[in-house]
Amino acid sequence: MSKVYFSTWRGEQISNVGKAEDAWEESAYNLPAQYDDHRESKAFIGWDGVALFDPDVDVVRLATEYAAQYQVYSEACGRCAPGRWGGRILYDLLDKIARGEGTYDDVAHLKEVSKSMQLTSKCEIGKTVPNPLMDLMEHFKDEFDRCIDEQVPSKHYDTEVNYIAKITAPCTDACPAHVDIPGYIEGVRDLRFDESLRATRQTMPLAHTCGRVCPHPCEDACRRTNLDAPIAIMELKRLGADYETDHGFGFFHPAEAKPKGDKKVAVIGAGPAGLTTAYYLALEGVHVDVFEELPVLGGEVAVGVPEYRMPIDKYNQDIEAVRDLGVNFITNSRVSADMMRQYEKDYDAVMVATGTRISKKVRCSNERPELDGYWSAIEMLDQVNLFEKYGIGEEVDLTGKTVVCVGGGFTSMDVVRCSIRANAKKVYMIYRRDEKTIIRNTTYEEYHEAVEEGVEFLFHSAVNNINDEEDVIKSLLIDKFELVPDPDGGRAQLVKIEGESYTIDSDFLIPAVSQSADLDLLPQEWELEMTSWGTIKTNGVHYMTSRKGIFASGDCEYGPMTIVNAVGQAKRAASVMARYMETGEITLTDDEIMEDHLRKMRVYDKKEKVTGWLPGIPREQSEVLEVDERKDNNKEVNYGFTQEQGLSEAERCMRCYYIAMIAQ
Repeated sequence: MSKVYFSTWRGEQISNVGKAEDAWEESAYNLPAQYDDHRESKAFIGWDGVALFDPDVDVVRLATEYAAQYQVYSEACGRCAPGRWGGRILYDLLDKIARGEGTYDDVAHLKEVSKSMQLTSKCEIGKTVPNPLMDLMEHFKDEFDRCIDEQVPSKHYDTEVNYIAKITAPCTDACPAHVDIPGYIEGVRDLRFDESLRATRQTMPLAHTCGRVCPHPCEDACRRTNLDAPIAIMELKRLGADYETDHGFGFFHPAEAKPKGDKKVAVIGAGPAGLTTAYYLALEGVHVDVFEELPVLGGEVAVGVPEYRMPIDKYNQDIEAVRDLGVNFITNSRVSADMMRQYEKDYDAVMVATGTRISKKVRCSNERPELDGYWSAIEMLDQVNLFEKYGIGEEVDLTGKTVVCVGGGFTSMDVVRCSIRANAKKVYMIYRRDEKTIIRNTTYEEYHEAVEEGVEFLFHSAVNNINDEEDVIKSLLIDKFELVPDPDGGRAQLVKIEGESYTIDSDFLIPAVSQSADLDLLPQEWELEMTSWGTIKTNGVHYMTSRKGIFASGDCEYGPMTIVNAVGQAKRAASVMARYMETGEITLTDDEIMEDHLRKMRVYDKKEKVTGWLPGIPREQSEVLEVDERKDNNKEVNYGFTQEQGLSEAERCMRCYYIAMIAQ
């Protein structure tokens, strides 16, 4: 809820013109009336309307500046005449009126061009830019008329006002790393896979990885969903990355790295958050040393995500792209509290990105880690992947064994599918919720591939007791639950069904319910603030801890999260760190502030009725290995799109760029 002077945002009609401020009606939307901690906004204008927070806003100039922002974009696009030339005409006519030289013929021409753009522009940015302009011309007609009738500039035409604009898209906004998704899809459509990959690496260095194992929340916010089916966004990202690798090119970095300066950063952990931090700091010319406890680089993606989902040669290409910028990696280095004390002295800033590598317990009776057959998910996946990917350690052979995994996320999926490949006789996954929830936690494809491979899912179930003989697990007592609606309308509760508990044989119980962070490396005297769930506390905006110069991102800051979430956090943190080392202050860029505002507002409108596009164009489906070809080996399951499929899928993209702008 935001207090507004006037708003047409998303169809609401609020006018508090002439009312005392304490009587103003509030908007139903979380509009950015407060720009940041120090500055208020005067107005917000965007693809779906306009909101004024200050009665003194110069609406004629506001419209002119918004058209100016679009003109910059449309000149760079040039994909259609209405969008390209329309943008220039909108700005020229509005500026003519704003400086006191306009006519009513100009107003008529503005309306005509706006209508043409709304109907015939090829992309959403051209279709939507006229929307708030028409709103302003309709509801503040007297201010436009005054400029024309009296031939005078608009009331603040010559006043210095700060206008801050940002290009966004529903998919980009939903992506935790804010990847320019329409940009990289456009690169595929133009057969410029190098440009596609550069667009991805602007905010996401791990293109191979997130082109394969991302839960793709962007697809949930794809406007194509409102028409037929979302774009296969994740798989299109993979095309640019594979093109770079398969053709043996150098690395398509988004920009040339700045010359190395005198600033140094220590990064603790070489997983997705650590790699991302290192990548973007190196682009800024910062010396980066990355310390990794494991003998290999990549963190949990390397030793936790199986080869059949994330081939190590592809992940290593992402890692080598980071190394190519001059980042220094030190493996087999478990950082201690004494080392952290020294790093604080030797480096200008420190990033803690150690992940969460301690498996939590199931919390059932007789749960003892010393039981033979009790095997944490982290330990199990470490052994599988270190052997399969690097030839380190011993092979996992589960021939004739029954494996029970407890969990409902990606880690538990990796456990059960690896167990199938290790030749287990029977594999169960026990989950307290239902099938829909497990799909939402992972992906539709991941769940159904596991079912095809023979994993049996026991939903609305939980382990009550571990039955052992002389400390060897023999069976598990399983309780059944039912979902009971809350009579007060709250969340339905799981209630045990009495008399329906049963026992299943089991050789291994593998908890994969969650992980916790090992933070012994943090000196106690630092007294870093911690969250209630035992992770490092930051404000989730700039990622500096309660100790100046010490930052945290990824799982050790938030708890177990997706790769793309960790990347998004680390990208923001690297940006903040670069400025902190120069100024000693924690600041966000206007682009980052606008990202946060748009995320709160929600760019995607799932209720929107999308028209003007051809519906029913089927989504491309990449080829996957047949069950019998994949379940006893670690071959990559998903082949990805062919070039023809990629082009076809990229053509389905509606190029839903929008412009948002705030006046201060």
